[in-house]
Amino acid sequence: MRIATFNVNGLRARLDFLLGWLRARQPDVVGLQELKLTEDAFPALELSAEGYHCLVHGQKSWNGVAILSKQPATLVSRGLPGREDDGARLITADVQGLRFASVYVPNGKSTEHEDYPKKLAWLDSLAAHLRETFEPSRPGVLAGDFNIVPAAIDSWDEAGHAGHVFHTPAERARFAELLGAGFVDLYRAVHPERQEFSWWDYRGGAFHKKQGLRIDLALGTAALAGGVRSAVIDREYRKKQQGLTPSDHCPVLVEIES
Repeated sequence: MRIATFNVNGLRARLDFLLGWLRARQPDVVGLQELKLTEDAFPALELSAEGYHCLVHGQKSWNGVAILSKQPATLVSRGLPGREDDGARLITADVQGLRFASVYVPNGKSTEHEDYPKKLAWLDSLAAHLRETFEPSRPGVLAGDFNIVPAAIDSWDEAGHAGHVFHTPAERARFAELLGAGFVDLYRAVHPERQEFSWWDYRGGAFHKKQGLRIDLALGTAALAGGVRSAVIDREYRKKQQGLTPSDHCPVLVEIES
């Protein structure tokens, strides 16, 4: 089974790009983030024509998550209980014997911004929710844009960004809590010492200068982690494809034994 996560940074603008990627990579289950549209505007017909079933938790102009799957999926929940005011950021489903969640963690903006403590509180709620809804003994995946750089190796400039949002000890402590809820960082399990990034600023030639962050992650339960065959950050799809502008994120793909 091939699972994936992709922050598309606006599905209206990125639909043709997404369709091309789906045709090229043929993932079985995909978590999408930052749709920036409501459920009734979601392009379900176009994705159905490519062989994908769709579950959506949308929001006008902001946020929004979805799960695409080649096999029908059963919705478990939309949203993070008690954090509805923070937007459409989590959707969970059961598909092909797998519990799969697509997550879009709040950005936090800066450590001085009022959104930063809200981000930490949201992550606390997420960890508690995962302990209630995922079982380490059952195959499960939490995939998405975490807006956290898990460790120094995941930043192009750890020294320069130390103490800044995405890199703070408080955020990393919350990420450790997610792992403590029974998850493994699947990319890091396969590539313990490789430095690769999944997001680059559009500005300043950051992509070509290799000035990026690894913030798009697939976490798997212990029951699933042992069956991982490969984990790939799909850097090719941070480049233009047939004249189409990419997201500022690239997809992450994980191959697991089905």
